[in-house]
Amino acid sequence: MISTDDLAFFHMVAGSPSLAEAARRLNVTPPAVTQRLRALESKVGVKLIDRTSRGLSLTDEGELVASEGATIIGAIDNLSERLASRTSQVGGHLRVAAPYGFGRRHVAPVVQQFAVDHPAVSATLELSDNPARQMAESWDIIVHIGALPESDRLVTTLATNRRILCAAPAYLASAGPIVNPSDLAAHKCLALRENNEDVTLWRFSHARQGKATVRIKPGLASNDGEIIRDWALAGLGVIVRSEWDVAEHLAAGRLTEILPDWSLPSADVVALLHARQGRSGRTNVFLQLLRDSLCPVPWRQSMRHEA
Repeated sequence: MISTDDLAFFHMVAGSPSLAEAARRLNVTPPAVTQRLRALESKVGVKLIDRTSRGLSLTDEGELVASEGATIIGAIDNLSERLASRTSQVGGHLRVAAPYGFGRRHVAPVVQQFAVDHPAVSATLELSDNPARQMAESWDIIVHIGALPESDRLVTTLATNRRILCAAPAYLASAGPIVNPSDLAAHKCLALRENNEDVTLWRFSHARQGKATVRIKPGLASNDGEIIRDWALAGLGVIVRSEWDVAEHLAAGRLTEILPDWSLPSADVVALLHARQGRSGRTNVFLQLLRDSLCPVPWRQSMRHEA
């Protein structure tokens, strides 16, 4: 007979682009995933997954197991939640997805506190360069920064967050002046490649001068925001970076804001949620804890303290 552990395992595999990625999410080796998948297919007597050049493809039977398994897992979680509510406890398994840098600094500590406050709950925190890709129904909360993807999920703002044009004082002292956005075309710019955005097109707006768009030619680029920030701190060029990541460096003088009268599109921190009627109690409790951790906005507070 198929166990709930089998269903949970296959649910993770079915939602992964490859067996290697499934192994990473399950914190086991790829051979272990392959071996367990073969054992599960032997148990049910049919092939569940085909491997193609494009990744994993579910067979018709695999689609059935994934779909029905998700329903069963959801029902068990719901039962656990309802039983826990009768004892004023929060139970079940919480699944949260968040961006790498922001997730490490601001979401992981909340998951830790949540686990301490509610020992009956288990939790998974998945960090990636584009958490919005985790749109599978299994994720309770998806923390997202920047342009919103198309989704039928509810969106709630957790904290305001500006994008800031900045560079190290050493770079600005040795480079030409930047008086208007068009001047950036002659400067060394550093690009962050994330969320499938056009990272070489920087858009600005001014209260009196209107809008300006600049096509940069990045000398250095990465999909890791911390790397881009550290390159800027080393004086390697100009960056556009979220306020949450550079506020303390601006306050300490390690970075200098450029063109402060020109604004970039904001990148508020939001949470993508299931509809209220389908949301678990543990999700609501965690969401409130996350809200509390971001109010007042911590990066704005650091600026005030340094000032």
